[in-house]
Amino acid sequence: MPDFSLHTADRIRAAVDLADLVEPVAAAFTAFSTTEGARAPVMVLPVADGGDAHVKAAYLPGGRHFLVKIANWFPGNRTRGLPEGGGFIALFDASTGAVTAVLEDEHHLSDLRTAAAGAVCARALSRPDASRATVLGTGRQAELQAHALTLVRPVRRLRVWGRDHRRATALAGRLGRDLPRIDVTAAADPERAVRHSDIVITATASPAPVLFGSWLRPGQHITALGADAPAKRELDGACLQRATRVIVDSRELALRFGDVHAAVARGEVTEDRVDGEIGEVLAGRVPGRRTPHDITVAKLIGIGPQDLAAAETALTLLEGVGG
Repeated sequence: MPDFSLHTADRIRAAVDLADLVEPVAAAFTAFSTTEGARAPVMVLPVADGGDAHVKAAYLPGGRHFLVKIANWFPGNRTRGLPEGGGFIALFDASTGAVTAVLEDEHHLSDLRTAAAGAVCARALSRPDASRATVLGTGRQAELQAHALTLVRPVRRLRVWGRDHRRATALAGRLGRDLPRIDVTAAADPERAVRHSDIVITATASPAPVLFGSWLRPGQHITALGADAPAKRELDGACLQRATRVIVDSRELALRFGDVHAAVARGEVTEDRVDGEIGEVLAGRVPGRRTPHDITVAKLIGIGPQDLAAAETALTLLEGVGG
């Protein structure tokens, strides 16, 4: 028997909820951006049928653990009746390097910490009275982002759009049942939905933009989180040009992957278009929204410290229920 704890996905799902991770993820963002020597390397491996494997690590000096995570995403599994996400997280003792725990989460903690990150960004950057939202995307993360948003903003109306309208309708139906106090419908016209929203969330795996700067208006907030690899892109260059504040989770990673990377590579913006990291905003080192009329963009790639916070929180909760 190994001398470390091993936790399966079923037990992790039963022990850890989205709301459990919002504050730990916020703290992780702040620590990453303000701690000298913080490290969060990322490697992305393209795999079959448009899938990918993300290898992420995290080390925050002074912390109890460091982490290595492998998160696989195989969208082709949808037609095979198999889970799209898989992988595991390994926690190590930061003093000795010994394995502390392995969490075979089947992407569950990755899903939850990403949704929690969306909530943190919306809370920090959107208008406090934001009540109308649009989610572009129909997968698991789009669904979780809708739930996360309701934890931090008084959402009254939610529109869901997807390239497959049947999937959008199905997601809107589930969200309507889960969030009965919110008016949830599937949008046929994404531009109209975006123009009438205070907050827009992009959660797709699209290789081409699904949100365009010409659709935006003053006062909006956008959280873009689907484009987490070099070949993915959700925002066109005009979105970043029109934004008055562009905040990322990691400057380094934003310039290597996703929307900012793509816009810089095409000469649509320069590297200094990034105004700061969300951890710097939370720490008060960089301003976020400055006026009610700002257009704010939070571009998330996903960083290891989020996973570290999620794994440590999960371990505490699992041990608390007899793990």
